[in-house]
Amino acid sequence: MWIEAALALLALALALAARPWRLLASRKPLAHETHGAPATLWTPLLATLALLPWAWALPTLHRMPLQLQWSGACLVLLMLGWPLAVPTLLAVGGIAALVSPGLAWGDALGLAVWQGVVPASLAVLLGAAVRRLSGTRALGGARLFVYVLGRGFLGTALCVFAAGTLSQWVGHVLPGVGEQLSLVARWLMAWGDAVVTGMLCAVFVAFKPEWLATWSDRLYLDQR
Repeated sequence: MWIEAALALLALALALAARPWRLLASRKPLAHETHGAPATLWTPLLATLALLPWAWALPTLHRMPLQLQWSGACLVLLMLGWPLAVPTLLAVGGIAALVSPGLAWGDALGLAVWQGVVPASLAVLLGAAVRRLSGTRALGGARLFVYVLGRGFLGTALCVFAAGTLSQWVGHVLPGVGEQLSLVARWLMAWGDAVVTGMLCAVFVAFKPEWLATWSDRLYLDQR
């Protein structure tokens, strides 16, 4: 448990140092990639706090042979940006412990770290590579698809699977799944996460780009 506590405290300290509340309190962008009016991020923030805890608590609310896990961290990262996503995901873990009597606080911390903070942090590193790729002139109009497919779909699958693999390496096993099949199960669940994230990412880009703190018209649509 000390590993999860250390990772959570380190990530929270770095996130708070970036003063993420500026995204909610003012219209000044927090980073170069912020789109439009940050004040509209209240909607995805409150939706995350209302819906995601139930998804994390679901395996402990019902007894199932295979406890399917859904992260949602990469979608939260795309909507809120890393500095705001970290405290939000930690809060989601705490709310999940409150709504589920079968979820201990230590387990909730593990969920917040391995299903929330770690995949979101990996998605930030992947996002830096995608932004560099999107800056090349050779892509032209394909930059939009680089964002949706690279960060929303394929990136989510890779980051969620990598986080699950790391959690298994430190001793977190999937209930009801043999050790040899655990990685296969995590890989399949990561693709389920990727499908939902990629689909919602495409919808938000088309209709609600202001809900995506990581979206930039200048970068991905080449609007200067």
